[in-house]
Order: sequence, then structure tokens, then C-alpha cells
Amino acid sequence: MPFIDTRQLKVREPLPGWKGQYFHSDSMSFAYYAVAAGASIHEHMHPNEEIWHVIEGELEVTIGDQTRVAGPGSVALVPPNTTHSVRALTGGRSIVVDYPLRHSVGGVETD
Repeated sequence: MPFIDTRQLKVREPLPGWKGQYFHSDSMSFAYYAVAAGASIHEHMHPNEEIWHVIEGELEVTIGDQTRVAGPGSVALVPPNTTHSVRALTGGRSIVVDYPLRHSVGGVETD
């Protein structure tokens, strides 16, 4: 499937306030999130490399022992097997890419 209309993807909510639309390429997983102010993702780690690109709003992102506020245009690079957490300071949107494929996020299937 060489073209995807992300507006047509099913919306899933793996955690309160994180409404995501998911798809996969051959080797990566993509999540388009609309996030509510105050929503958070607990500290966790996984074997995937993960890239967060903030489109709108502000997220407080902690990677290992570093915490930064990421606004529009900011990118956070999470290495594999590294603890990280995210808290939405405002409502907004972000795109998250995982490598390799990630078939579940927060207990929600992304296939």
C-alpha cells in the first residue's frame, strides 16, 4: 500500500487523552496523535527506537535523566531500551515513529 490517507484510519485511545491513528511500513510503525492537555504516558522502555515529532502544542518529554519541553517543530529521539515518559502541557498533535515495527501501544493493537 504505497499511499495512506491518515484521515481514514481508525482512532484508538491507548491511554486517556492519547487518541492515535496507526499504520505500518515494512519496517516502521507510525502513530498520529491528538493529545489532550494533562494527558501523560508513564515512564517505560521498549526495544524500539522511537522518534517524537511535535506538530502542535507542548509536550514535556523525559528521556533517561533529561527532561525538555518540546514544542512545534521539536523532535525527541528515544534510543532503544531507554526509559522515557511524556506529559502534555497543552493540547496538541504529534507524530511518533517506531523502528522496528511495533504491533501494540499501551495494550492497543496498532495493526
